[in-house]
Amino acid sequence: MYAAIVPTGAIAASKGDDVSETSTYSAMAMQLTARSLEQLPDAEAARAAILEHIAEIEGQIRTSSIFVAQYSGKPVKLVVLPEYLFTSYPGRISIPNFAARVGFAADGPEYEALGAVAQRLGMFLAGNAYETDEAFPDFYFQTCFIVAPSGDVVLRYRRLISMFAPSPHDVWEAYLDKYGLEGVFPVARTEIGNLAAIASEEILYPEIARALALRGAEVFCHSSSEVGSPIATNKDIAKQARAFENLAYVVSSNTAGISGTAMPLSSAEGNSQVVDWKGRVIAQSGDGETFTAFAPIDLGALREGRKTPAMTNYLARQRPALFAEAYAAAAEPFRGPDGMMQDGKPGIPDRDYFRRAQAEVIERLDKAGVI
Repeated sequence: MYAAIVPTGAIAASKGDDVSETSTYSAMAMQLTARSLEQLPDAEAARAAILEHIAEIEGQIRTSSIFVAQYSGKPVKLVVLPEYLFTSYPGRISIPNFAARVGFAADGPEYEALGAVAQRLGMFLAGNAYETDEAFPDFYFQTCFIVAPSGDVVLRYRRLISMFAPSPHDVWEAYLDKYGLEGVFPVARTEIGNLAAIASEEILYPEIARALALRGAEVFCHSSSEVGSPIATNKDIAKQARAFENLAYVVSSNTAGISGTAMPLSSAEGNSQVVDWKGRVIAQSGDGETFTAFAPIDLGALREGRKTPAMTNYLARQRPALFAEAYAAAAEPFRGPDGMMQDGKPGIPDRDYFRRAQAEVIERLDKAGVI
């Protein structure tokens, strides 16, 4: 069935499992308002607010899924929640303070509560949170998770490319020693297909989706918080590209704004969508809190497409070996691994580190004639 994740926070990619598929089911991208906790007085109040919010979403999902099942005739088996729904982004709070204030522990009460919701709903629940890890004290990683109807977390994907947050690549050798490459690119083989997760802006990087597709991913759960627009955005274009180039579904959930900040509420809302494996947007939401980005996931058609010789079978036509040497040769000017390791141990940077690191990359790219 699906991959098991041990409660200590180890990350696993399932492989070689037989999938007892539900050939066609409904997936729903819930467009909900993220809540910033920065105005709350302490960690205790923040954690109470997170658990209250988790409890609230159960009724929203249950009511929405009943309507979807009545409308489409297909039961909802997969629900994707927006990026950092329960906490919003960290802003200028230091990395250790933000981790202590809102970071989910792998065996903590937040995942226990999410597991209980998934059990009662009988659905797979995908979302995004900031997560702590005992192996990297005072760090947090932005983490996409998938919780199964059993209540178990069956997938954890830690965001690899982020402008202002730690990445596994920043502590690469230690991270690989603990989790291996399969923990970096996890895929959960479940009865509703091979599920993977992509975080926010990472939809703009084709290498991440391709790495997951090469491990068998069929449905990308994309939690995001982005500017919605009637004009196609970069992310909208990327969602379609990632779908057709990998012959995979993209279920993309956006926030319905972010409350509790000075930013205008609706600055990051709209355009939650489901993209089919041919790159067609088959459902899309407007503004506000809504469940209207729902659509059928047809695993049978996807799998037939992947197994059919054709010019449109872009996944089977790919030749990874062609590009491996070119990527390796080009790596030097870019950010390398272990940028946050100091004397063999993870070192916590200040918030300005991230901008300085990017400026240094730009300088090296300029000297190398790349830009």
